[in-house]
Amino acid sequence: MKQGWYNNKWAITAMHIFAWVLLFMLPRLLKPSYEDPKPSPDHDAWQFFSVIYFLALIGFFYLNALVYIPSFVYKKRYLEYAASILTVLLALYSLRYAFEMVFTEAHKVDVKPAFLFTFFTAFFILSTSTAFQMIRDRLREERLTSEKVNENLQTELSLLRSQVSPHFMFNVLNNMVALARKKSDALEPSLIKLSSLMRYMIYETDEQQVELAKEIDYLQSYIDLQQQRFGKNVTISSKLNAPETGYQIEPMLLIPFVENAFKHGTGMIQDALIAINLEVQDNVLYFTVRNKYMDLPQEIKDKTSGIGLVNVSRRLNLLYNQQYKLDIRKQDGWFSVLLQLNLH
Repeated sequence: MKQGWYNNKWAITAMHIFAWVLLFMLPRLLKPSYEDPKPSPDHDAWQFFSVIYFLALIGFFYLNALVYIPSFVYKKRYLEYAASILTVLLALYSLRYAFEMVFTEAHKVDVKPAFLFTFFTAFFILSTSTAFQMIRDRLREERLTSEKVNENLQTELSLLRSQVSPHFMFNVLNNMVALARKKSDALEPSLIKLSSLMRYMIYETDEQQVELAKEIDYLQSYIDLQQQRFGKNVTISSKLNAPETGYQIEPMLLIPFVENAFKHGTGMIQDALIAINLEVQDNVLYFTVRNKYMDLPQEIKDKTSGIGLVNVSRRLNLLYNQQYKLDIRKQDGWFSVLLQLNLH
């Protein structure tokens, strides 16, 4: 998954540095302009202390975020976490106490202001550090979950495609065998069509989407091969109107409906008829497949019956979500499929 520039390490580092510099300069930027022209003797010492103390707070921020929270909070070792925080607070207070004892003129420490200053600054850093790390870990977890879902989706789609293609190829190869046995003149053009189909299946179906016109050509070639196979035994009516606009569609999405019609709409069926229509109106694909069928006893049905339609329904759910309508019904000796698909 491609990440934005703001997720690069250099960008993250730059944003951290900018935030700390802004925080350090903020009190100075907001300081009143009417400053005493004669600074106190301890002015330089306090400036030095503020830098040292600020660096200590930065260290506390990342120590809490990168060490204490993963090691103690996430592992529910709360007593150890509290002891560690108290140790840092004591160290920060000791730093201020030692500074005042050594560098200030009075050599006298005012305990209450020093304690309050240490407590509130440390509490602010602790709060922001904890929020920063927990939000950061939550976003990382959501990103990893999203990547895992996308990876599983691609794996599942690849599996569903692989379940469609072999079954289709077996049917076409059976057609070729029948023509070869008859020594039919239709064998050569049929092989050319088969070569075209295989080229499409090998080189086009790896793409997430293909041009709708190519998918329609694929369907037409398949129908032509089946027409050669069944001849006058099956009446085939097909109207595949390719739109002028270059719409995109998931490859091998429509063929299972046509394949299912030839699988269950031929054979022992009297006056077998298969009707296939495709058109696009107002960015909506209307695809219908109808075939006569004959109910067979449950025990002699093909074990793979319906697998193709189950797969294509699953693919529609994964890829198009609420952007399609699929109506499959059996009525009055007819098996009908109506697919309405919103094209982008």
